Amino acid sequence: MAAGSESVRVIVRCRPMNARENQLSSKNVVQINASTLQCSLLAIPSSHNEINDTTKTFTFDGVYDQSSTTEQIYTDFGYSLVEGVLEGYNATVFAYGQTGSGKSFTMQGVTSPPNQTGILPRAFDHLFESIAAAEGMKYLVFASYLEIYNEEIRDLLSPDFKKKLELKENSDKGVFVANLSQHSVHSVADCQGLMETGWKNRAVGATLMNADSSRSHSLFTISVEMMETVQDLKGEKQSIRRGKLNLVDLAGSERQSKTGATGDRLKEATKINLSLSALGNVISALVDGKSKHIPYRDSKLTRLLQDSLGGNTKTLMIACVSPADDNYDETLSTLRYANRAKNIQNRPRINQDPKDAMLREYQKEIERLSQMIDQQKPTQIVRVKSESEIEQEKMQLQKEYEEKIRQLQREVEKEQETNAKATVEMENLRRAYEVDLQKINNS
Repeated sequence: MAAGSESVRVIVRCRPMNARENQLSSKNVVQINASTLQCSLLAIPSSHNEINDTTKTFTFDGVYDQSSTTEQIYTDFGYSLVEGVLEGYNATVFAYGQTGSGKSFTMQGVTSPPNQTGILPRAFDHLFESIAAAEGMKYLVFASYLEIYNEEIRDLLSPDFKKKLELKENSDKGVFVANLSQHSVHSVADCQGLMETGWKNRAVGATLMNADSSRSHSLFTISVEMMETVQDLKGEKQSIRRGKLNLVDLAGSERQSKTGATGDRLKEATKINLSLSALGNVISALVDGKSKHIPYRDSKLTRLLQDSLGGNTKTLMIACVSPADDNYDETLSTLRYANRAKNIQNRPRINQDPKDAMLREYQKEIERLSQMIDQQKPTQIVRVKSESEIEQEKMQLQKEYEEKIRQLQREVEKEQETNAKATVEMENLRRAYEVDLQKINNS
């Protein structure tokens, strides 16, 4: 694994049998072993389909059976992601799987029982509880909510929510949606209100597989800007970090023979399957390692998820599956995609101005030197230092300052744009060194 990189984390959640599967007397072919983190797809003897004849076992970061709760999943995997956002990282949670497999149930959840509240509302609670408890920090929080419907991007929080929006890209923002509304939020209630508004505007429709089937991919994003006052040699300065949490509810893959889709439903299913196929191609290209070209541009979905797959983001994929033998092929496909995705390497980093990062390092160094000087102050028992002790302290202090100056010189060579600032800091450090040296000589 490359330095600074981490794998996409992948978990599997198997829902209980639904009414349709019970009516069909479906058999349970998914076996979850939480102790070994394995999900097995049991064999279905078949004279015409050899692929079903052997049990297939996959290992993931986490596996959850029919009795699992969203509370468990959030505690195990969601909590650390939101903590990372509050440190200035980007994070993405996305649910993947066939239609009716429990993706929206996992992401949106239900109000009763409380342990099945979804990932989104749990993240809202966590975020604002942490902000309320924080000291010495100022926060700005914004939210947006979009959907990709038939390969068109819509703002679910806009009065004209059916208006088509365009994807743009630049060096500062990366890939972004032009004219997407950003809403300032100050509480959990604000976020809940936006989520409910967007959910009402989202495209849904009934199929044979799901009476309330999502006909679009949705992306709820919370952006957090954190301002902290730090001390440099000139005084106080504002240091800013920015974290972002993407909560993605993907539309499910569909088979027309099962959903009975016709007309608009069939057109929607075609677009959904094409974008999910593009997502699969991106996952395969990233894992393969041989392909120099990653086909992010093949769909709006993969472009929006570009930073979440192979980029500057901590990512969690929740693969949702049905336990029924009737859905064997779709479940196998989901598990295979998930098994590949866990090998994707991301490179998450704290989002802050490089000058602010250097400033924070200066502050730590100043605090360390201050502590060292404080330790040199006379205690209640006064003892005169020997010449050798003074000389040794002088040499050690000189060595530390020279190393710090060399480090700053390397920063100047790497970051030309901060040349002037670093030069001033070096001069200040030299002066500080002379002052500290004088203190030691006078002790």
